[in-house]
Amino acid sequence: MQYDFLKNFPKRMKNVGLFARLVLNTTSRTTWNTYKFQSDSEQLNMVFSVLLFIMEQSLKEDYCTIDDIGAFIDNINATYFLKQLSFEECRNLGDFIVNTILSNDGKLMSFDGYDYESRAYHIEHIGYVKNRVVYINGDIKRTSYSLTDDGYNLMLSTLEVENNLKLTIHEMIFQMHLEKQSYDKAVDDIKNIFLQMRIQLKKIQEAMVRIRRNALDYSVAEYEEILNENLNTITETKVKFENYREHVKKRAAELEHENINVKKLTSKDEENLANLKIIWGYLNQTIDEHQKILNTHFDLKDLYTKELEQLAIVKSIKRFSVKTDVYDKIIEAPASLEEFHFFLAPLFNREIEKNYNPLKASEFQKNIKAKTEEDTVEEIDFDEEEWEREQERIREEKRKKYESSVSYIVDKVVKAGEILLSDLREEIGDNVCERDKLIPTIEIFKEVMVELIKGQNLDIAALKKERSSVITDSLEVFEPNIMLLDMLEKYDRDGEITNFIVIRTPGEDVIFEDIVGEDGVKRSIKCSNVRFVGLSG
Repeated sequence: MQYDFLKNFPKRMKNVGLFARLVLNTTSRTTWNTYKFQSDSEQLNMVFSVLLFIMEQSLKEDYCTIDDIGAFIDNINATYFLKQLSFEECRNLGDFIVNTILSNDGKLMSFDGYDYESRAYHIEHIGYVKNRVVYINGDIKRTSYSLTDDGYNLMLSTLEVENNLKLTIHEMIFQMHLEKQSYDKAVDDIKNIFLQMRIQLKKIQEAMVRIRRNALDYSVAEYEEILNENLNTITETKVKFENYREHVKKRAAELEHENINVKKLTSKDEENLANLKIIWGYLNQTIDEHQKILNTHFDLKDLYTKELEQLAIVKSIKRFSVKTDVYDKIIEAPASLEEFHFFLAPLFNREIEKNYNPLKASEFQKNIKAKTEEDTVEEIDFDEEEWEREQERIREEKRKKYESSVSYIVDKVVKAGEILLSDLREEIGDNVCERDKLIPTIEIFKEVMVELIKGQNLDIAALKKERSSVITDSLEVFEPNIMLLDMLEKYDRDGEITNFIVIRTPGEDVIFEDIVGEDGVKRSIKCSNVRFVGLSG
């Protein structure tokens, strides 16, 4: 090849394509105008902010649902972007960014990179996020999003360098800041080092999953690359970080000793002491991650070797045709059927027949001592029906709490036509009994309000038609639409209400004090003011 610098050009273009495809997906959408994000800069800043939030949740191994993303956008919009958006609009914006821009409405994304060695274009597939179904609090089904390898590479390439140099460079900068006693900067450095170690561990784990599914789908080049990255991460890292930990511990002890015996620390020294404690904690976590990577590194090697050996064994098995090698042979010589059981015997794993051995019979037989202790058997009496009844009782109690909250709201709306949450707070006052009807627990009240606000404008006639046309045997504890219909039929017996509207109302937040949570601890909860309206036809 004439130009050596053009080698691995498709790999470079894959990194370019990560940005190009994302920019094209972002700037080509007119939906942004609905959310008052007009310029390309505003749109891209919001998209990358959401990507960073998803990456942070992925690294912390926390759930990242559309509700979480909507709350994040609502917070940064209220503080920085200052667009006139409600929480529901922020949630819809998060759904638009994740499912339309980052996921391309579920359609496969790719970018062609030209390979100068093979003189052809290589299709490089691109995917920024992946999702999985999770259950929050055991029974609430949600979709959680996390970054793919492409997503991590995209985010890290906005701030970092090549993979094999990232950890080394961060470690050098961290050492320099420690020597200069710039502990505030060293905190950021050790956090980045810890994130690099965590990302490397996740890459190994995902590689093992791919190998278990199909070892042939994991190329030797990928295997070699991840092994080299592991070795770069492992080499001398543990010894260096243990030395850093001892240095930080010693320096922190000196500051604490100085504070106790000599004089009161200055504000700068107090800040340094706090930063040193943070650094010491992250160094402990980094050393733990190093040990996990070391163990997983050898597990990866053993797994890849084992899977390839299994594939080699499968390929070495000699196969034969039942028709030509068995059936046709029997037709040619039917007498062979008398000995056909010898052919079938291995298929049934027959035990080897035992032969009588006269020498064993003439040997002196030793007494076998009886066991002094009898085997103890622990019997566990598990009544499945009793367990099912207990689970049903728990679900029924929880369902009654949901009904209490919904019925309290519906009863007030039917009587007054419309009412604010703040009005309910004033009406309840210090009446604990009434308050417990509206808010049985913090978690139940929160879920009821979220589901009602999500519905926003419920057409009662349409909901009744939907309920009558669907036969369900669901065991869900809380189905908001069905429960709302049941409560309306109970309190609005004349069927005057045709639409049930729930909207957020600007103004001061509503505060309920001394509310018991499911853990039994009393807390105060603050929520936005909400208007409940029952429209009559």
